[in-house]
Amino acid sequence: FGEAAFGTVELKISNDVAGRSMEVHLAEVLAADGSIDQKPGGSRRYRKMTLPLEAGERTYTVVIPSDARNSGGAAIKVKEFMPDVMPFRYCELAGVPQGLKKVDVAQIVAHYHFDDAAASFSCSDKVLNDVWNLCKHSIKATTFTGVYIDGDRERIPYEGDAYINQLCHYAMDREYSLARYSTEYLIAHPTWPAEWQMHMPLMAWNDYLYTGNRDLLAASYDDLAAKTLIALAREDGLIVEDKAKMTAAFKSSLHLDQDIRVLVDWPASSKALASGERDGYDMKPVNTVANAFHYHTLIVMKQIADALGKKADARNWEEASGKVKGSFNRVFFNTQKKCYIDAEGSGHSALHANMFALAFGLVPTEHVPSVIEFIKSRGMACSVYGAQHLLDGLYHAGAADYALSLLTATNDRSWFHMQEAGSTITMEAWDNKYKENQDWNHAWGAAPGNIIPRLLMGIEPLEAGFARVRIRPQLGSLQQAKVVHPTIRGPISVEVSQQSSTWSASVIVPANTVAEFHVPVADPSRVKEAKRPAGKSPSVKFLRIEQGSAVFEIAGGNYSFEATLPKK
Repeated sequence: FGEAAFGTVELKISNDVAGRSMEVHLAEVLAADGSIDQKPGGSRRYRKMTLPLEAGERTYTVVIPSDARNSGGAAIKVKEFMPDVMPFRYCELAGVPQGLKKVDVAQIVAHYHFDDAAASFSCSDKVLNDVWNLCKHSIKATTFTGVYIDGDRERIPYEGDAYINQLCHYAMDREYSLARYSTEYLIAHPTWPAEWQMHMPLMAWNDYLYTGNRDLLAASYDDLAAKTLIALAREDGLIVEDKAKMTAAFKSSLHLDQDIRVLVDWPASSKALASGERDGYDMKPVNTVANAFHYHTLIVMKQIADALGKKADARNWEEASGKVKGSFNRVFFNTQKKCYIDAEGSGHSALHANMFALAFGLVPTEHVPSVIEFIKSRGMACSVYGAQHLLDGLYHAGAADYALSLLTATNDRSWFHMQEAGSTITMEAWDNKYKENQDWNHAWGAAPGNIIPRLLMGIEPLEAGFARVRIRPQLGSLQQAKVVHPTIRGPISVEVSQQSSTWSASVIVPANTVAEFHVPVADPSRVKEAKRPAGKSPSVKFLRIEQGSAVFEIAGGNYSFEATLPKK
């Protein structure tokens, strides 16, 4: 059917003998000989159904038996009005009584409302175009339960997965209800990883930034405060993975009935890689990754308190974050290695200790170059989940060329490889060998779906509801790229072209939005605005130089910029 989707098949069959039956085989994976792989391994899907036939011409919707693992316990059930579904791309039929035409076999797909035309991206690199399309389809295809889930193996919402899903969904459709419901659901139905708790303030804050609605922040403020894990903090502000601190009251505040554990990344090990996706991380009680998350949640809670007018709380959150930042760099930064260690008392430095510190703004300016060099030395030594935060950190630190090289890589730890392996929805892991039980329908693998519009093309809200937005394209070596990004106030369109000495951009900003547009030259005299018809848009105002770019303020309207790039 071209792309895998969650659904079933509808068949138009002519049968002249009553009591006959036929076989229906549905699968995600093909065998080497081009037939359906009936033993794909792990959680890759294959099902065989026997279809009883009636006499005459009939249209049949194939009933897929429920899977015990993804239809019980904490799994999200399919809606009462829906049949059960499975992810599949291929259908084989055996015992068909008469010949079939192509139009007699249809893939019936289940998904949440999705406007395919709301967002688009194209650029001068075919691999990146294909990666974008893979991620866009992945977000649409995995919405069928009405809440963000981890994949078909469990169909359970997980906070770390949902955060990536949320950011991608915002970039691909002007749709906010599914993300909000998923956030509300996960606040009340949490899972066990410590960092997963700390994703919840981030998700709630994103809901406010993208919609401008404070309701979720106000209704869940106390829950979000607890999910910073500040109750696990010691005197210097750093949190400790200490079961003695995980009292009944602490777990109740998180809506949990079990202890939490620091995850760092997943899986922790595999047959192909003993260190799993943790890059040999040294797991100790005072953990660098957990404390990077903790710091970031304190910063976000300060912003939430400000948005709700809680001035005293905002001061307390700001004071707490300042203490953690000082302690973090004193305890975890190794001055000889010029990078971060994994934990207090550790001598090991993993990719994760450094990429999360970079992503969450903990690295002092003077140490950013050495931390980035260490990160580059480790490559993609993290999972598809970790890649979200790795790319976040690289783009926010201006390492766009290296970030682009990861997005367009063609090795076995890349989004290109997912497609090369035969999947059309992002995988749970880079390859089957890195996670033997992985599935081929995990939206947590779709990080480029938000990284490309948010950071490569640079569209991020600065004020709630996109009242003010930053547009900071970082194309790296790309010659050309164009994106349309939906917002609650209307779509933003950005097209950029660059050659060795010239740079140009066309921008469309919706009404009632103010944008800070970044042009990658440190001298504003090198920038000129292309002529526009008089009165079509407000004037362009130069604001400042930031990270080597000239920043201009533009309001709703159409704009074109040209710049002469300095010689390298």
